[in-house]
Amino acid sequence: MTLVFLALVTWVVTLVLNVRISRSAFSETRIGRLVVPAIFGLTVLLVWELLVRGLQVPSVILPPPSAIGARIASSLPVLWGDFVQTFVKGALSGWLIGCAAAVVTAIAIDRSPFLQRGLLPVGNFVAALPIVGIAPILVMWFGFDWQSKAAVVVVMVFFPVLVNTVEGLAATDRMQRDLMKTYSASYAQTLLKLRLPAAMPFIFNGLKIATTLALIGAIVAEFFGSPIRGMGFRISAEVGRLGLDMVWAEIAVAALAGSAFYGVVALVERGLTFWHPSQRRQR
Repeated sequence: MTLVFLALVTWVVTLVLNVRISRSAFSETRIGRLVVPAIFGLTVLLVWELLVRGLQVPSVILPPPSAIGARIASSLPVLWGDFVQTFVKGALSGWLIGCAAAVVTAIAIDRSPFLQRGLLPVGNFVAALPIVGIAPILVMWFGFDWQSKAAVVVVMVFFPVLVNTVEGLAATDRMQRDLMKTYSASYAQTLLKLRLPAAMPFIFNGLKIATTLALIGAIVAEFFGSPIRGMGFRISAEVGRLGLDMVWAEIAVAALAGSAFYGVVALVERGLTFWHPSQRRQR
């Protein structure tokens, strides 16, 4: 029980430390905003390690972080191959295709009242389809390789980006649009000079939502058929073999990849929408 007691003490001490840091002026600095979540994350890993070892939890139920880290270190080629198959080929390609198609469709909807009344309800219907229902169908249509996973991702990310882009294109007020008309600006000029820049915060909101949906969709789609590589395939296979350390290793890689993907999109957003009040508050 010594390890259990040490885990409780560690949790209390780091909690008090984090509360004090978050209430200080240091937390408003760029480094301070990183220190608080870093301390919390390290605390969770340390407490997890101590509790699992102190309570002697079987590894088939919950392996300690040290075992997961060792598994990651010893399986880097396998994890890299799974990462390329699932994230780069499936999630990233599907995200790019789905988001690009959503933005183009949103511009067409904005241009056409007919599409506003007819296409948006269809998009809402498609967004409501369960992934466990459409994934097997798309696997049968596009095959067992990454193309079918990309197709699932396209379906998942299309509607969130579409809705946010449509809302963003309508964000400009009438006075701004009337001013562009006084300059004899065409629809394309108004779109490029006024409406798309004003819609950027909305578009990036949809893009950030789509980053998490893309990776989830690619992993879940692999449960319904894939070649002998990929995060979803590996998780399904290792669960059947009770290789929980490998399952958690794949989960850790997926979490890191998803967080990095979201962070890259957020950095691009900050660079392109630096003029927006929400970005100025973060600086």
